[in-house]
Amino acid sequence: MTFSRSPVGEIATALAANGLILRGGFRFANDEVAPSGISGGAARSVLLVGQAGAAPWPHFKRWLEGQPQPIADPLDTWSRQVMNAVADKFGARAVSPSDRPYRPFQQWAMRAEGLKPSPLGILMHPKYGLWHAYRGALLFEQEIAIPEADAAIHLCDACIEKPCLKSCPVGAYSVDGFAHQACLAHVRGPRGAPCRNGGCLDRNGCPYGAEYRYPADVQAFHMAAFAAL
Repeated sequence: MTFSRSPVGEIATALAANGLILRGGFRFANDEVAPSGISGGAARSVLLVGQAGAAPWPHFKRWLEGQPQPIADPLDTWSRQVMNAVADKFGARAVSPSDRPYRPFQQWAMRAEGLKPSPLGILMHPKYGLWHAYRGALLFEQEIAIPEADAAIHLCDACIEKPCLKSCPVGAYSVDGFAHQACLAHVRGPRGAPCRNGGCLDRNGCPYGAEYRYPADVQAFHMAAFAAL
């Protein structure tokens, strides 16, 4: 498929029907090892697909309630279905962060939007704070016009108090990294109800992007998936 003009606007409109948004993109360099596109040739362009806040949640819940039986990894499954439909329409290949072999989604995201990791490892967005996600990417075998991302202000640089490192009861996040097992043990334990029901206390401790904060039920869903509850 060839385009007489950039399909970015039409793709954004198609994704918006399910609460998803484009999260920037870039062109692979000629000497760069790129993943394959829809026909097996090397991709030339990539568009990141994701969300801001919990906008996809109502769409996902309606889909989930319509399924005849439980589905493993339902959010990944729903995201793939949505992205595959858009990819088919625009001659792209859709890939997800959980697909194997794993692709460098965080590096792609930093390249596409100019973001940097927060102390929690989640990329800090100047508008959405920590309340955003990347659901996948669309790979094109042709070069497409992609608007350049504005230089992003890294809010963590100006944050002196770092409440995101002080709210966890077991200090799971620190300058030394993430204590995965300590976090899991607490979340699954008798004192972990606040985390199970309302999400990560460190993440909620961040003051930025509060208007995009996921509702408690959305955070509980993600926590249950993380801790295999």
